[in-house]
Amino acid sequence: MKSRSPFSRFDFTRIRRYSLATRENRTRAGDLVWPETARKTKPAFQSRDLDTVARAILAAKRARKPVIWMTGAHPLKCGFSPLIVDLMKRGFVSLFATNGAGTIHDFELALIGETSEHVPDGLRMGTFGFARETGRLMNLALRHGNRKKIGHGESLGRFLCGEPFPKQVNFPHGDWSILATGWRLRIPVTAHVTVGGDIIHQHPEFDGEAVGGCSGRDFAIFAAHCERLVRGGVVINIGSAVTNPEVLLKSVSMCSNIGKPPRGIVTANFDFQPVNLAHMRDERKPGYYHRDLKSIVTRIPQAFGGRGYYICGDFLKTVPALYHTLVS
Repeated sequence: MKSRSPFSRFDFTRIRRYSLATRENRTRAGDLVWPETARKTKPAFQSRDLDTVARAILAAKRARKPVIWMTGAHPLKCGFSPLIVDLMKRGFVSLFATNGAGTIHDFELALIGETSEHVPDGLRMGTFGFARETGRLMNLALRHGNRKKIGHGESLGRFLCGEPFPKQVNFPHGDWSILATGWRLRIPVTAHVTVGGDIIHQHPEFDGEAVGGCSGRDFAIFAAHCERLVRGGVVINIGSAVTNPEVLLKSVSMCSNIGKPPRGIVTANFDFQPVNLAHMRDERKPGYYHRDLKSIVTRIPQAFGGRGYYICGDFLKTVPALYHTLVS
């Protein structure tokens, strides 16, 4: 990543790294939520709004309308990837969007079956984010994908499916991967990245042009998919507080600009913070500034004759409950 700026730049070659295999992780295979368990277990969360959202997803699936899922990194770190993968195979997902951290958790789970380091300890020791395999392999794959002029999600998905990107790597747990499943099923998986916001940006292999190029193509893929919402559909946001709600907001604005607004869509935001939705209309209230609630639950559906819902509860309860309702 060359620069002609007169300002000094950090020398990434000074970074000291360690092997991912030596890291103690907070999320392991035993922490994942598996479809068989979620199907057989009575949901620990029930609500009328969740049932309404599930019915909207089922109706959209039958009518072949878009069902867009967006998540932050935390739901994936909580172990829900197997549920999302199963929903993709069952046709309940037409596009899956996440942020850069979400792709990192997905990648590490596929590679070693574990993810999520202990950040406070890593910060003190100067090791946070410096697992060699994660930083090196993901950055090299994105560089290769940028040379091929493809997106962030596709680059990693093809790499996880066994393609040489640029070299072939074995992913023993690739079946757990949302990125890999998306490429196998040709379901777009888009990654909306904040440059400098992910641990792989701390590594010598990081190339901002590659990351920006791949993620920029994913934004165009996401916006094109939103054009299909002109006939209706569903958008689900789980645990993305800012990035994905703002990506959706800009995408539907672009679609409206070209005469294809998302008419009559159903939107749902899953989170655990108690809020008063009336505050979305009052700039003096702190709740007004929650972008996930304002964009997903109120502003977008109200602008285009749709309906927005807020499912408030612990992800460990609400997400399995939605899965159980859909597949049963």
